[in-house]
Amino acid sequence: MAENDGLLRPGADGYDDARRVWNAMVDRRPALIARCRDAQEVVAAVHRAQREGLEIGVRCGGHSVVGLAVPEGGLMIDLTPMGAVRVDPERRRARVQGGALLGALDAATQPSGLATTAGNVSHTGVGGLTLGGGMGWLARKHGLTCDNVVSFELVTAAGDVVRASAEENTELFWGLRGGGGNFGVVTEFEFRLHDTGTRALSVELDFPVGDAREALARWRDLGVTAPREATYAATVLGGTATLGFVWVGNPDEGRQHAAGLEALGRPAERRVAELSYLELQRREDTLEGHALRRYWKGHYFEELSDGALQALLAHDPAVAASVQTYGGAIADVPDDATAFSQRRTAFEYVGSARWVDPSEDADRIAAARVSAAALAPYSSGVYVNALGDEGPAGVRRAYPEAKLARLTALKDAVDPANVFHLNQNIAPSRQPSAPGGTGDRR
Repeated sequence: MAENDGLLRPGADGYDDARRVWNAMVDRRPALIARCRDAQEVVAAVHRAQREGLEIGVRCGGHSVVGLAVPEGGLMIDLTPMGAVRVDPERRRARVQGGALLGALDAATQPSGLATTAGNVSHTGVGGLTLGGGMGWLARKHGLTCDNVVSFELVTAAGDVVRASAEENTELFWGLRGGGGNFGVVTEFEFRLHDTGTRALSVELDFPVGDAREALARWRDLGVTAPREATYAATVLGGTATLGFVWVGNPDEGRQHAAGLEALGRPAERRVAELSYLELQRREDTLEGHALRRYWKGHYFEELSDGALQALLAHDPAVAASVQTYGGAIADVPDDATAFSQRRTAFEYVGSARWVDPSEDADRIAAARVSAAALAPYSSGVYVNALGDEGPAGVRRAYPEAKLARLTALKDAVDPANVFHLNQNIAPSRQPSAPGGTGDRR
């Protein structure tokens, strides 16, 4: 990258659009935004940031709830110009540039009836999702997003471009599958694809919260024994408990499975929608748009006890309590095979608040914290991509002690100066003076 090539400074055309991310609370102003088009431009940006003493943030989809892809006064590496996806349908492989969004990946693979596990909002970045693990509607059937990575191309803190796979840089390959953005900037992913077809089914039953305890308990029991095509999902919000599942595959088979939901009782409303997989992946895009202020907290549960169910139903009505089932192919992978942890998780919870008026910030954040705190005694850990402002305590919840020690050793090897610290930070064993960060979901 030439000194002025692809660089945006405050006041330049496109600068404000480039620093705008998914959480409208984030309003930071980087000194430089490097809009990188290839790995060598990422190398140049990394070198420049270190030469000028600038903190590095890495931006793709911009879905970090705390927005640390956008460093105040630092250098933001903007990967969005690197959004290409190349698919080899015969080999069932996809090569995905580091700035691609999930929607681009799905759009490129679905014409061949193929897909790999991706999140539930199409404008999420492939990079942040994958590096933290990657939950999605296909995970119970085909594993997490990180379980489907064949190889990574990575720019390190030293400015080297390296490849990590099961045959090359194997420890780095292990750490990149769940260790977050701690080890460098991924400029290309190679994914394994699966024959998923193009159809899906969504089933949702609404119950008043006051009458939902038995229905929620039965939903929980059905979810842990469901076929791998089904991912059970529940939301408690505004006095309504919405219980159901998403089925990826033959909708007729999904309808047959839906008959089991009769055990939940008579709902106030029932919605059954057949949709394409692409429609499924895009259906929350408007809801998850970029105009809202946001805050969330997360938990993992190895089981949802009756006490946990009661806490869910007592959730603040203005804070959405979302719960999804894990298990299946996620649990098939040995826990020590990847940096991603908590393979025995049965359910994931996220308590999320969203609003418009800045004067409500303190109250909305407090409500989310109180609701999540009521569920904390029942939890077994947390998904690293659901962390926000928890800092080192959150990282310790995401990784068991032995795995965190292994991640620290890898950090010592590839980024001992903690150049990449604006993330859910795995600090090197000799912590440098640079301040730590708290998360980039990208």
